Amino acid sequence: MSEEFLQAGTAFAGLLALIALRAPVGLAMLLVGALGYQHILGWEALGNYLKATPYHLFANYTFSVIPLFILMGAVAERGGLARDLFTAAQALVGGRRGGLAIGVIGACAAFGAVCGSSVATTATFGRAALPELRRFRYDPGLATGTVAVGGTLGILIPPSVILVVYAISTEQNIASLFMAALVPGLLAMLLYMLAVVILARLRPGAMPPAPALSSAEKRAAFRAVIPVLLIAVAVVGGIYGGVFTPTESAAIGVVATLAVALARRSLSRSGLVEALRGTAETTAMIFAILLGAEVFNAFLALTQAPDLLALWITERALPPHGVLALLLLAYIVLGAVMDELAMILLTLPVFFPVVTALDFGLPPDEVAIWFGILVLVVVGIGLTAPPIGLNVFVVSALARDVPMSRIYRGVMPYLAMDLVRLVLCVAFPGLSLGLLRWLSG
Repeated sequence: MSEEFLQAGTAFAGLLALIALRAPVGLAMLLVGALGYQHILGWEALGNYLKATPYHLFANYTFSVIPLFILMGAVAERGGLARDLFTAAQALVGGRRGGLAIGVIGACAAFGAVCGSSVATTATFGRAALPELRRFRYDPGLATGTVAVGGTLGILIPPSVILVVYAISTEQNIASLFMAALVPGLLAMLLYMLAVVILARLRPGAMPPAPALSSAEKRAAFRAVIPVLLIAVAVVGGIYGGVFTPTESAAIGVVATLAVALARRSLSRSGLVEALRGTAETTAMIFAILLGAEVFNAFLALTQAPDLLALWITERALPPHGVLALLLLAYIVLGAVMDELAMILLTLPVFFPVVTALDFGLPPDEVAIWFGILVLVVVGIGLTAPPIGLNVFVVSALARDVPMSRIYRGVMPYLAMDLVRLVLCVAFPGLSLGLLRWLSG
């Protein structure tokens, strides 16, 4: 057993070293995995594996859902649909203290139903909402922190690219994961809003109310947002109702979003080209990481280290929830220092067999779904946690006059709510599985 763990441990150390040297994550995993594969089976076996693996990996029809969801979010952003969401939210609650911050969170949640990317959601509302928050004299740290945390709802509210990758990596049903993610995602939105209400009471000068809009302005704002809400209902509801597969739903969402943007003449030709280019670049980055992870995971499978680790833990009869807590803590730590997608693909081959081998009093298929939602929650934490919260870096690029330390201080109250939500989801699996059981029953 020691030899297998030595091989896997050396590979992980080499991989982390390459990442620390700023090598592309996908290339680093591909290189380390290929060298490890060659060390065990030789060059000829490695050549045969690499000859067939990329084709069989990317010829998978399920992967087409990733660029479709990314494109839907890109078109919605450049077509002004995100701006309409924030305007409607501002009209609804902007007149109360902290109302604009609540509006940002609500608009991010709605936009998350048509965009599976956290970074895209953060960038979109950083441009659409941050100037308004600053104009009404919101504390800069809380304003930027709210946008950074609101952006995580882009993956917490289904559809989610992270869940798609988890589903493919662990051979789970994408629609089931989307169903399981809805309640925890809505819980995140409500807890963030509760944090705003508490902050507004404790620091009333940091979140002043905006002037109330007239009835005519409110009606116009609500009319403008109807199309995007209908698209969100069609995309998510179609999956939940079994009317569409996730891929079909994503394709319908792209066509509907494009049709709305063109009908309103809010999407220029250059905007469409930028959306297509951005989708291609993001998809290429994701697929490079997927290929690297596939090769690295194949090497780990040859070492048998993941299965041996799962066997070792089960033989020690450790408390299942204690093991789960340690794994989630490892995710939070790793998520704060490395790319979230790479982190998931890197750790799932090790962590997933461990979790599914433990007895949580749930059927194995439900444990796999539940663990996927817990991973999604801790990924959201990693996106805003210091020292390398990706969403914080995105907001910092849009608000260069706000120090990074101040943005992190603005994020902290929301991170406290994230930890509350994580504890609730661990203690009550029904939060994740209840809707799935009801819809599947």
